[in-house]
Amino acid sequence: MKRLEAAFRPESRYRAFFLSVITFGLGYGLYKGVLDNYLAEIVGMSGFDKGVSEFFREIPGLLLVFILAALYTFSAERIFKLGALFMLAGMAAHALVPVSRVLVIFCIFLYSLGEHMQLGMRNTLSLEYAREGRGGEALGLQNAAQKIGTLAGFLLIVGVFALVKASPETYRAVFAVSAAIVGLGFVSSLRMKGSSAPDEHKRRFYFRKKFAKYYMLEIFYGARKQVFFTFGPYVLVLFYGADAMTISALFAVSSICGFFASPAVGRLIDRLGYKTVMVADTLILVVVCFFYGFAHHIFPMPVAFAVCCVNYVLDSVISLASMASNVYVQDISDSPDEVRATISTGVSVNHLITIFIALFGGWIWKTLGIETLFVLSAILGLANSAYAATIKKSG
Repeated sequence: MKRLEAAFRPESRYRAFFLSVITFGLGYGLYKGVLDNYLAEIVGMSGFDKGVSEFFREIPGLLLVFILAALYTFSAERIFKLGALFMLAGMAAHALVPVSRVLVIFCIFLYSLGEHMQLGMRNTLSLEYAREGRGGEALGLQNAAQKIGTLAGFLLIVGVFALVKASPETYRAVFAVSAAIVGLGFVSSLRMKGSSAPDEHKRRFYFRKKFAKYYMLEIFYGARKQVFFTFGPYVLVLFYGADAMTISALFAVSSICGFFASPAVGRLIDRLGYKTVMVADTLILVVVCFFYGFAHHIFPMPVAFAVCCVNYVLDSVISLASMASNVYVQDISDSPDEVRATISTGVSVNHLITIFIALFGGWIWKTLGIETLFVLSAILGLANSAYAATIKKSG
């Protein structure tokens, strides 16, 4: 609690904000903890099908800049709450619709719409509520709060599937509980107050030459992270045969590591500068991608599975370095409104590439194998760091 008080302005609504972030994280932990196995075991999706579903899941991110342009009179708090309603609708629909690829993909799209609306707002609100010079720490604490919620969700899934056999009814029950928890998160978010007048930054697409490097960094990072987000768990499910309990346990370990690492990474960004952090994370990424793609050629399958699990956790930790780009935006922006507009535009720019990585990643897996898929991720990570090294101004 002392760290929150030190990082955030006392007059801000950071307490209500953090409570809602934790609650939404809990709902997401339950949802994500079973989703990959649900798609593989119940819906019957292959690796290529998973890529198609991710294509539609990422479309809301691409459309975010248009959505926020239409909501230019809304404050960040109101958009945050509206996103919760879409998340609630998507989760509830998962519990109700028949097992059909088309309908399930629609549910994923609906949930993703709300999730992406909240994504930019979480970072924006963290920076707006932060004390001066504490932006990186504020983002780290917000990430840690979300990790607490998701960790609890993953651990609950581990417990449930240790006692109950996986079945369509079990998955539906998990989705229903997730929806109820997101509903509670929405109620808690109602305590967050905020208002904003119509603003040119919010009314139209906000592209500025001074943010060109940020946009490129978002493209590189979006492409590199999409490979792991989409196909990392699915490789463990389809290639190594991991069940829902195992996947949720892995997600739980990732959340624990993220909880402890996130504030530390945030402080490193403040102390070392965003440029240093953005460049350094690639050294670990190359190792992670190599073992994820080639472990089964080097080790026996049980050992290769364990190696991939360790590397999945490592990737989740080094992905926290993406917070540095938001601090970079804050450093070169002229106002909080410009930070908000630029970060939101960055989310859409990010998704210009992620939707194609999701779609063609499934094709690469099917035709060229997982080795090529993760070599591609390593190359994209190297490109990301090489470009970050060209940033002249350091925080």
